[in-house]
Amino acid sequence: MKRFILPLLGAAAILAAGVTSQAQIERLDLNQMVQKTDDALFAEIISKEVIRIDHPTDGAELYFTHMTLEGTSLVTGETESVIVTFNGGFINDTDGVWNSEAPSADDTKIGNKIVAFYKHIDNAGGDLECNYLYAGHGGLYRTVNSPKGTVIMGRGEGYAIQSNTRMDEMITAIENVKEAR
Repeated sequence: MKRFILPLLGAAAILAAGVTSQAQIERLDLNQMVQKTDDALFAEIISKEVIRIDHPTDGAELYFTHMTLEGTSLVTGETESVIVTFNGGFINDTDGVWNSEAPSADDTKIGNKIVAFYKHIDNAGGDLECNYLYAGHGGLYRTVNSPKGTVIMGRGEGYAIQSNTRMDEMITAIENVKEAR
């Protein structure tokens, strides 16, 4: 029995190494994030809905969360209402999937004021056309009010917003990126 287990363990290790070597998380600074997205919205999460798509090619049980956001574009300054989508979510306690790149449940609570970077895509999977939350949880940032105004909570090195940043500074930074194009 031992001589069957060792080759199986070796094959499993090679397979695991091959799978993990292909998985990469995109590191983006603010400049790259702004260039790759359609908009950044400072908004309140008004509602959330999880949908399931069973698709003949992409497969069954594709879950997506739609968040309705109402707020102000950091790119144009216009007031907007946008539905932004990300992979994963639960319709009920048993029907849904976790996605390691999705924003946390705490980040996406109804009533939260956030900054979300998104890009319109033709197919997020299952032929779903949507405004897709860019870079998963790396595209959504919580905000807090401070005596000096709204502050966007940074996420650390490798994220578009690395450190806590005042909203007025973020708007200026985004304008500078747009002008440099």
